[in-house]
Amino acid sequence: MNQEIVRAQRPTTQRAFTALLTPTRRGARLARLLTVAHLGAWGLPSESAAHIVAELAANAVVHGRVRGRDFRLSLAVGGGSLRIEVTDTRGDSVPPGPGAVEVPEDGAESGRGLLIVEALADRWGIVPGPVPRKTVWAEISLGR
Repeated sequence: MNQEIVRAQRPTTQRAFTALLTPTRRGARLARLLTVAHLGAWGLPSESAAHIVAELAANAVVHGRVRGRDFRLSLAVGGGSLRIEVTDTRGDSVPPGPGAVEVPEDGAESGRGLLIVEALADRWGIVPGPVPRKTVWAEISLGR
């Protein structure tokens, strides 16, 4: 038997957490609280991640809400980074990607969430699908 085929692959994810949450203000708040709790239990800093999750979850509630469908929060630690993913069921409502987020006008009461994500994350982006979903993700290097 070929030893290359039988050799076990080392998992790339060291820790992971996923939750389905209601697309409400309460669900967005719970996403942030769960992030802080899990990262604390894992012995990882949570301040930047909590801000990123708060913004992405708020966007899922405001722009990605479909009645009766939850949004998903996923946290994964591996390879020296934390990956945050928020998936909603409005794949037809895709935000601008990295580098394309515009600064809102002075006095605007919204429109800064993805600018905060862009400032705090080392990398972020949007993955469409599978229909009807989209996922907005952000990665934070843990070696900062």
